[in-house]
Amino acid sequence: MLGIMRKYKQSIVIKIVFGIIVLSFVGTIFLVWGRGDSTPGGKLGYAAKVDGTRISLEDFQKSYYRIKNVYEQVYGRSLTPEMEKQMGVKKMALDNLVDALLVRKEAGRMGIKVSKEEVASAIAAMPEFQKNGTFDFQQYQQLLKASRITPNDFEASQKEDLLVKKARQKIRDNAQVSDDEALKAFKKQRDKVDLQFVSYAPADVRNEIKLSEQELTAYLQSHQQEFKAPEQISISYALLDPAKVTSKVAVTDEEIQTYYQKNIDRYQGKGGILPFAEVKERVKTDALKAKGAKQAYEMAADAANKHLKGADLAAAAASLGVKVAETPLFTAAAPAAVLASETELLKRAFTLKEGELGGPVETAKGVYIFKIKERKPAAVPPLAQIRERVESRAVTDKAKELAKKKAEEALAALAKDGSALKVGETGSFGYAATGDVPKIGKSPEIMEAAFALDKGQPAAKTPFQVGDRWYAVKLKNRQEADTAEFQKSKEQLKQTLLPKKQQEALDNWLKELKTKAKIEINQPLIAD
Repeated sequence: MLGIMRKYKQSIVIKIVFGIIVLSFVGTIFLVWGRGDSTPGGKLGYAAKVDGTRISLEDFQKSYYRIKNVYEQVYGRSLTPEMEKQMGVKKMALDNLVDALLVRKEAGRMGIKVSKEEVASAIAAMPEFQKNGTFDFQQYQQLLKASRITPNDFEASQKEDLLVKKARQKIRDNAQVSDDEALKAFKKQRDKVDLQFVSYAPADVRNEIKLSEQELTAYLQSHQQEFKAPEQISISYALLDPAKVTSKVAVTDEEIQTYYQKNIDRYQGKGGILPFAEVKERVKTDALKAKGAKQAYEMAADAANKHLKGADLAAAAASLGVKVAETPLFTAAAPAAVLASETELLKRAFTLKEGELGGPVETAKGVYIFKIKERKPAAVPPLAQIRERVESRAVTDKAKELAKKKAEEALAALAKDGSALKVGETGSFGYAATGDVPKIGKSPEIMEAAFALDKGQPAAKTPFQVGDRWYAVKLKNRQEADTAEFQKSKEQLKQTLLPKKQQEALDNWLKELKTKAKIEINQPLIAD
């Protein structure tokens, strides 16, 4: 099943099935591990309060991890923090716990009860407690003990779980599909419609946009972040090459042996670690480089410290026997070419105060000490300097607004007569769940609106956006199906529509329960 769900995870049917799986897990978690805490205080605080009843942090964590695990099974991969946030896993966990608590309370007010026999039957039917298809009391006890749950607690939780299921089912059972709803669905499936439409895209109206100096200034003022030039710096720096130091140092046999032992993994052969005797010269060269690099860093650190107070980079460089180099102004996103690969140096440079001596910073090229030569803070340039960019962006935005406005005006004209408009026609087409409208493209919104239009209201209430284009649509003609066929398929159609109607009834009921309840959410908990 998981393989199927991964393959079709974008399907609306799979999304509904997934929702049912998650809800069933959450209901069990909540009822097994905690039924709320109506007492004040509490060592762990709370995740939410519903009419004074607390949902503990422990309940929330267990709900969250179980839902996360379901997602990971469905998608076949671990969820990154970004994916979790995008899917709203934490919010889903808490929302479902709140729903479960509200439903349990409402079930009591509805007079719904669960007998001991119903609880026993539900537990006996659980595959986890069965052997060869029959309930096994010993296995039941062992599993509960391993989970640190007493039989009394588990059975109480199952009783409340059944209470929730009964309440939900009662709301579903009360939902009915009327003859009128079935007829509308029948006509939607069988009728054919032909639409007239008028459309506008920004490109169609762009040449109509003429912006004054005042409008451009106002646009720049309201979009400063989009045009702000980033901070720029130029630096002076001195670079000490460790190779110059390495040529002047020596290593003892003991230092070579110690380096070999500390870095033994570097000296691998086909048969494993190579003996010291075979690689001694290699080790010596590596040990010299390491010692030279260490001394170069220490020399640079000493030079920087000696001249730190006066921030005298030239003097520090002279004491190291190197020259000072300078860069032109550059940004963090587009560093000076000579420093393009020096990530750590650039990071430190942008945090350095002007006039302060920085370093040492060790990179693959050597050891740097440096100083900010010039700093230009981030700022919005004058309009005169960036007029072309501002005008282009402003015209683009205004064209989008104008395209929508023209579609709204065209829709008003279509509703009256529309004879002065240059209209297109879709031709006759039937309802498609994919939302593919002839001559227009994929638009589930237009598809739904098209089959809701009739002679009494032939024009849509609002224009629709498809891509960057806005459409005003009007019903030109509707070919109605023979309703004699409706009587033959009415009952079957009602059964097809019933699950959706039941879900809508359940959703509306839960929404009403939430509206009436006083719910306090620990917002930082789900904002992480």
